[in-house]
Amino acid sequence: MAAWDLSVTVEELGPEAPPIKISVTSDLHIGGVIFKIVEKTQLQCDWSDHALWWEQKQQWVLRTSWTLDKCGIHADARLLFTPQHKALRLGLPNGVTLRLRACFSSPVFRTVHGICQLLNIRYPEEMSLLRPVEEKKKKKDKDSAEDEYDLTGVPLTSGSVPVLNSGMPVHFADSPKTQAIYKMLVVCQPSPSPESIAKLYRPASKVDKTHIHTRWLDSSRCLLQQGVQENDKLWLRFKYYTFHDMEPKYDGVRLTQLYEQARWAILLEDNDCTEEEMMLFGALQYHIGKLSLSQEVNSCQGMEDLESALESLEVKMVGENKSADVLENMTAPELNDYLKLFRPKKLTLRDYKQYWFKFQDTSIFYYKSKDESYGEPIQQMNLKVIIYSCETVCDPAGCEVAPDVNIAGQKFCIRLLVPAPEGMNEAYLRCENEKQYSEWMAACKLASKGLTLLDSSYQKEVKNIQTFLAMQRPSSSASTAQVDESINTLSLVSPRYTKKYKAKQLTIRILEAYQNVAQLSLMAAILKFLQIWQSLPDFGISYFMIRFKGSRKDEVLGIANNRLMRIDLGVGDVVKTWRYNNMRQWNVNWDIRQVAIEFDGNINIAFSCVTADCKIVHEYIGGYIFMLTRVRNPSDTVNEELFLKLTGGHEAL
Repeated sequence: MAAWDLSVTVEELGPEAPPIKISVTSDLHIGGVIFKIVEKTQLQCDWSDHALWWEQKQQWVLRTSWTLDKCGIHADARLLFTPQHKALRLGLPNGVTLRLRACFSSPVFRTVHGICQLLNIRYPEEMSLLRPVEEKKKKKDKDSAEDEYDLTGVPLTSGSVPVLNSGMPVHFADSPKTQAIYKMLVVCQPSPSPESIAKLYRPASKVDKTHIHTRWLDSSRCLLQQGVQENDKLWLRFKYYTFHDMEPKYDGVRLTQLYEQARWAILLEDNDCTEEEMMLFGALQYHIGKLSLSQEVNSCQGMEDLESALESLEVKMVGENKSADVLENMTAPELNDYLKLFRPKKLTLRDYKQYWFKFQDTSIFYYKSKDESYGEPIQQMNLKVIIYSCETVCDPAGCEVAPDVNIAGQKFCIRLLVPAPEGMNEAYLRCENEKQYSEWMAACKLASKGLTLLDSSYQKEVKNIQTFLAMQRPSSSASTAQVDESINTLSLVSPRYTKKYKAKQLTIRILEAYQNVAQLSLMAAILKFLQIWQSLPDFGISYFMIRFKGSRKDEVLGIANNRLMRIDLGVGDVVKTWRYNNMRQWNVNWDIRQVAIEFDGNINIAFSCVTADCKIVHEYIGGYIFMLTRVRNPSDTVNEELFLKLTGGHEAL
């Protein structure tokens, strides 16, 4: 075959060096091309990590056995001979910036897996990379560069789980410098200053929140394909809010970074909470900050009570200790009491009406009065509706249960979203006191998971709810508590409350709440913070600006770990909800960038994305389906092929 010249730019020769030319034939394989390039440079170095990057096609040429003709490479191709692993500046949830080596040739999903292996974070499929928010710097801030901690010299581990040495991965235990960096990853950072909080971007509405999620990288494409260059900065964040198997013994870094992400979500008002909840969040931050100052990486203090803390935190799979088989033939107990009911409708005031309610099995029945409870009910609300679909394998479609509580105003309401063919029916139950609320809230929570009042976890759930309510009440010993002069309350609450109250007023409120959590150990306090965060009504919802097919106005789509929500921009309320359990299939028309979803009951929706790429929405849906169906094998490895199949732009189901 006739020989021809191929131009290749070699990164090691410097940015000003001209491309080298090598004589090749079309039947020469890529490995032979690389050999000729190395021979031509006459440089003595390790070339094992180098590969060819094809600039016109924006892709790596990694199959060394393929010929130039098979790859489609001709004389006009612009090739770059460059390392596959390059330095990347990585911003963590706790604000620490690391400089480490990351793979620029693998899909982002695999790159994140390698980063999490290095940082000793389990279940990396819950995390991803996104572009940081561009911060406007003032002239006087130009010289103030942020601190970066170099981990480029730490080798990437080949095993699935790093070997630990005295509670620390061996690749961090090599030097005092890396040990100090690991301590920064596993120990909570001090509270930020109010000035630093005020500088950061805070979403003022759901429209603002839609812009946050447009910056996620595509998990099925590599960094270089998405314009990320060496030494660029990216953020590592938890993307999917389904946290599997939280174990403080193994998840020191993971829990700390999740706590930091939750803390910033509260401080920047990404998640809405009541005033009592904000004071409790502030008290837990203050307590965690105090304990973190004296906490060592290898300390095992508080391990005795971690098991009880974990049991109260809903992070393990439901039904671990089910007693349904043993109690199958027993009659389940009932709850009976007068409650007030409100069903929201458009342009109506919140008018509660009193009925006699009966909770039996997993259903709520209500009647006009107690005397009529022996006849037919006005309505039955089944909180567990099992819908089987031949094309999806997910959890049963249960009711959505959310608290609507104000301790100071003696408001104890339960918000229910009951599955229906056309979407979700919304209802509010108002209880008279804490005891009644705890019992009915616990029953609703268990019923949404398919459990009855017979389940052994019912009394424990009631107790957990009562404990949480007690934490929000002012402590009787708060008046005698000494004011800690070192407490900076303005750093513990969101700017909304720093504008509403003076620092002294906040200090009193936070110290009152602190009396209820002061006895918790460090890890128990972190777990309690995460538990309360996960109970917030808008926890784990990612928002996107979309336009439904046939509609002329923009709306907001909320994506959670088990449902999709249609949100009216004018009112801000959820108009319709669709569960993944009812989803038969979804696909994307990549030509017109439109997402189409089919649900049970011949319900079809289609929409196009206004601000984000529809690939991000497609990946969110596929990612959550993957999280619901994931089964860890004995080697504790994730099924990358299934994840990329569900999220990579092909027909998923």
